[in-house]
Amino acid sequence: MKYTKKPLTFDKQVNLLIERGLVVADREILLTHLSNVNYYRLSAYWYPFRLPDDTLKPGTTFEMIWRRYTFDRQLRLLVMDAIERVEIAVRTQLTNAFTLKYGAFGHLNKDNLPRIDKARWNDLIQKIREEADHSQEHFVEHYQKKYRKESDLPLWMAVELMTFGMLLTLFRGVETDIKRSIAAVYGVSAEVLESWLHCLNQIRNICAHHGRLWNRVMGIRPAIPRRNKHPEWHVPVEVGNERLFGVLTFLRYLLAYVAPMSRWQIRVEKLLEQYSDIPLKPMGFPEAWCNCPIWQKAVATRSAK
Repeated sequence: MKYTKKPLTFDKQVNLLIERGLVVADREILLTHLSNVNYYRLSAYWYPFRLPDDTLKPGTTFEMIWRRYTFDRQLRLLVMDAIERVEIAVRTQLTNAFTLKYGAFGHLNKDNLPRIDKARWNDLIQKIREEADHSQEHFVEHYQKKYRKESDLPLWMAVELMTFGMLLTLFRGVETDIKRSIAAVYGVSAEVLESWLHCLNQIRNICAHHGRLWNRVMGIRPAIPRRNKHPEWHVPVEVGNERLFGVLTFLRYLLAYVAPMSRWQIRVEKLLEQYSDIPLKPMGFPEAWCNCPIWQKAVATRSAK
């Protein structure tokens, strides 16, 4: 099938939505929003209201659509805040464990990263060098001026220039014993922590590109700790991994270790209360999700709508 849709002016986009049944209290407000937020981006938020003939369910208002959009935007900010704290903590643990065993430049020896192949190791080292060459950080400039005979940064400096993807590659590359020692800090297995980092790499990219989290199905699903060792993930509430609730839950779990004084979980609760009209099931929240022991201390009782 050949794609034949033609671009529409913002005014015609408004007309189309009204023709499809969107209830609009103020045409100018809708026009302003469409001129600032792509029609296609917003369409993800009215998709649940669509009927088979592309019209919208009776009573669908633009305010309902816009509240889902603004909720999702604020949710992304909360998720990014948690990811930042987790990322910095894992960088710190990984760098410390690795350099104590292999030294400041141990990452330059492929044998010290046995869990990735040589091509990925070469790519990682090349990216680190490129980041250093283009860096405007004062610590890099100072190091390069003082240590002219060194062509590479020590890992504790290099890690500060890494993207999350590069950090994930480094974590994947280290030997199993180092992974286990880091995962033990957070009370989980190396396999679970690696799965969480892989998932966060995807979520971080989604947030960085202002993508939708609210009703997204996870492309990379985080591992859920096993019931026999971690019953709090299964009883009395089963934490799933297909949608965002699983991600929010393991972020809340990790923040108890890396930022125990953080009010992040309370901010999540307040956001859900502020947007109590937004259904939680599209995010994978189970009924009585607040009875999950991982959330119970911080979140007031509220069932998924």
